Amino acid sequence: MQGEEVDTEQMKSLCSNSFQKFFVKTISASSRPGNGMPPKSPYQRLSQWMLDISGDRGVLKDIIREGAGELVTPDASVLVKYSGYLEHMDKPFDSNCLRKTPRLMKLGEDITLWGMELGLLSMRRGELARFLFKPTYAYGTLGCPPLIPPNTTVLFEIELLDFLDSAESDKFCALSSEQQDQFPLQKVLKVAATEREFGNYLFRQNRFYDAKVRYKRALLLLRRRSAPPEEQHLVEAAKLLVLLNLSFTYLKLERPTTALRYGEQALIIDQKNAKALFRCGQACLLMTEYQKARDFLVRAQKEQPFNHDINNELKKLASYYRDYTDKEKEMCHRMFAPCDNGSTGIKGGERCDQSRDDLTGSRKKGLKVHSQGHIGGTSTKSGRWKVFKR
Repeated sequence: MQGEEVDTEQMKSLCSNSFQKFFVKTISASSRPGNGMPPKSPYQRLSQWMLDISGDRGVLKDIIREGAGELVTPDASVLVKYSGYLEHMDKPFDSNCLRKTPRLMKLGEDITLWGMELGLLSMRRGELARFLFKPTYAYGTLGCPPLIPPNTTVLFEIELLDFLDSAESDKFCALSSEQQDQFPLQKVLKVAATEREFGNYLFRQNRFYDAKVRYKRALLLLRRRSAPPEEQHLVEAAKLLVLLNLSFTYLKLERPTTALRYGEQALIIDQKNAKALFRCGQACLLMTEYQKARDFLVRAQKEQPFNHDINNELKKLASYYRDYTDKEKEMCHRMFAPCDNGSTGIKGGERCDQSRDDLTGSRKKGLKVHSQGHIGGTSTKSGRWKVFKR
């Protein structure tokens, strides 16, 4: 490109201008008058080898990279990257490629261009395609001033990252449990997987509350469905994934007690699941139940010895516990030092009372490390604390 430095990531990006510049220059150069015929515009020449998917050549398609799987279903929610170009312009007039995470868009609601909706219905996951939309399928006879002139044909490059059949899932979830039981197990598993995928997308958007709702819908479907013994493992495998997602989501919502409950339910299905053990350890650490946190994390480390997240969490636990024991030592020292040296002044008495209040407060705080014997104290029958040196 004659000395122009091109960033590698920009070349990979859908909204890179390099192809559009090359395309416009190449087509324009080959559109010079010849044989007395008027020159054709770049889009006219491009349209000659594009596929007609609307039946009236109003929407033309050129596949750049093939996709895989099923075609996009009507009423689906799609995850796409796109860039729209006007003829003879090398910069897009509209693009979502600079967004860190593209927004999930529902066909018929969030996508207003008729041509784009028709184009998406012809695509598969992972596909990258180029479309030409005539005015009827784009911005009409009036255009969209000041960006889009009247009666304008536009070019869109679209990459279909993923799509979710939300219509099918919503209709199925609206049925009663008796009606749902009439469908085969594979249908239930598919709907539950769709709900979980929705939850995963919302989780990536940091919409943890909405993600939790989707995960719970999936879990309810799986719990209500009874399966024959030979297929029960399929239900349990799907349930395990949802329980792990719920445990992680409640950690993000800063509700460790609920996160621990879902993590323990996952362990009922798979006792050696490292991710479930890790989530339970994280929850116990947030609850300052250090011994339980250590037990879960050590079990997780046993399953995956070289997992950095597990090892880092164990280091964090050691640091938290060390700080806790240091504070406990200081509290015991403050409690006994003023009273044992004969100081009965007002300041000494206040310090002694303060230390007793601190110790009482720590017991009321519910730090269950005491009952595990990791702090240098034990309870007597009279209910008092007997403190001893380590």
